[in-house]
Amino acid sequence: MLKKVTLNTIQKMKESGEKISMLTAYDYSTAKYIDEAGIDMVLVGDSLAMTALGYDTTCALGMEEMVIFTRAVAKGAKRALVTADMPFMSYQADLAQAVQNAGALMKAGAGAVKLEGASEHILQVVQRCVQSGVPVVGHLGFTPQSVNTLGGYTVQGKSFEAAQLILEQAQALEKAGAFAIVLEMVPEESAEYITKNLRIPTISCGAGRHCSGQVIVCDDMFGKYSEFKPKFARRYGDMRAFILDCASRYNSDVKNGDFPGDEEVFRLEEKELNNIR
Repeated sequence: MLKKVTLNTIQKMKESGEKISMLTAYDYSTAKYIDEAGIDMVLVGDSLAMTALGYDTTCALGMEEMVIFTRAVAKGAKRALVTADMPFMSYQADLAQAVQNAGALMKAGAGAVKLEGASEHILQVVQRCVQSGVPVVGHLGFTPQSVNTLGGYTVQGKSFEAAQLILEQAQALEKAGAFAIVLEMVPEESAEYITKNLRIPTISCGAGRHCSGQVIVCDDMFGKYSEFKPKFARRYGDMRAFILDCASRYNSDVKNGDFPGDEEVFRLEEKELNNIR
């Protein structure tokens, strides 16, 4: 039995220079296999809104849905540190409600929550969550829940001034109590500069090679979600082709009577068979 990954584990990895691996998962079996593969952190990402539920945007996801998916993933990932995204508008409006929602995800089995931004309100949410016993991962750079105000899917931190602003936000999150920060769609030089000036680890989501770790969406990695593939997501498989092949062959076997076969049916005992005949 491998040792459970904790906040201390993640911090020690940062300090020793060991890279942190993080993948999303949205269901029990995927989380179980990812856990068995040795991944350090499993993210129940709000990306499930699009990859698992078919919504057009992550902003459509609600708390009740996130709790259900978090509970499933937490049952599968016994070693990795499970982190759950807080859905859009589950923490932006009210401080008390934000802490309650974070607590609901922890009760569902998460070991931490992740939220986007570093406004004064968000910093208060982080601080109150940590004080309440809820570990927090921050998220800076491109923040998907703010896609409408950012004007689209655009790279952030493309100048020294912009990188400095992200660093200042990251330092504020660190001070508020966040134990790690995801940097999304940031030039790797900017991300390296930010990482070197933080005590806590950074996790790259399209932020280059010099962060403390990496995260991508599992459906992108598996080649399962085919509608869109981010530049920074490497495909390690082609599940779309695999699923199409299996489903097509099953369909053919059903149509031509090859499924089920003798080994896939239950049979009556001889004495019962005689009664039927």
